Amino acid sequence: MAERTVLVTGGTGGLGGAVTAAFLEAGWRVVVPGRAGGGTAPAAGPVPAGRQPQPGAPDAAPRPEAVTADLLDPDGVARAVAVATGEPAAPLRAVVNLVGGYASGGLVHETPIEEFDRMLRLNLRPTYLVTQAALPHLLAAGGGAVVCVAARAAVAPFPGAAGYVTAKAAVQAFSNAVAVEYRQRGVRSNTVLPSVIDTPANRAAQPDADHRRWVPPAEIAAVIRFLASDESAPTSGASIPVYGRA
Repeated sequence: MAERTVLVTGGTGGLGGAVTAAFLEAGWRVVVPGRAGGGTAPAAGPVPAGRQPQPGAPDAAPRPEAVTADLLDPDGVARAVAVATGEPAAPLRAVVNLVGGYASGGLVHETPIEEFDRMLRLNLRPTYLVTQAALPHLLAAGGGAVVCVAARAAVAPFPGAAGYVTAKAAVQAFSNAVAVEYRQRGVRSNTVLPSVIDTPANRAAQPDADHRRWVPPAEIAAVIRFLASDESAPTSGASIPVYGRA
């Protein structure tokens, strides 16, 4: 039986699947919210063909617990957090905020305010709502960790994506604010800054890029798991570059 729970938003995405698997392999109870029809995060290991694993069976592959929830909506967030905190034997001890998105456009004077707002809403709002809802439970459990995923663009902007750059910088700033506000109460908050993640979607979007320079999701997942673990107890308010060779 797992003794602690992590809530992984965006756990069905390219990075999210690796993060979910990393926590499952480390013995965590993992709760993954997603919209209806959004898919399911992978298990940590294969399930033998023709068998349905039974809960508690020694050879059952660990699996995340899925919950349907719109993380742009406070009610959906409350539903996800209720599931994450619903197992008294495995209190919520970590939140990993992966939900976000990217859109490029023109220069600032060419970008409609609606597109700018969309980037802020997609990248910042779920991070704020989920962290806000989870914090009382982390405090009640005696502390825990929040890990936010921003982007290299937050500290090294590039042209044509002002909304995305601003949104990821806002995620980083919010994570730092949580670190300052809750440090004395045992809750840590750190940010991971990826460059280009080596996912099938990114390869399809950039087929001619040098994919060897991109960072594999499993390597980022290992960093995130460390930041959620007791081994990183002295670390809060950090922004960790995970650039690979980019």
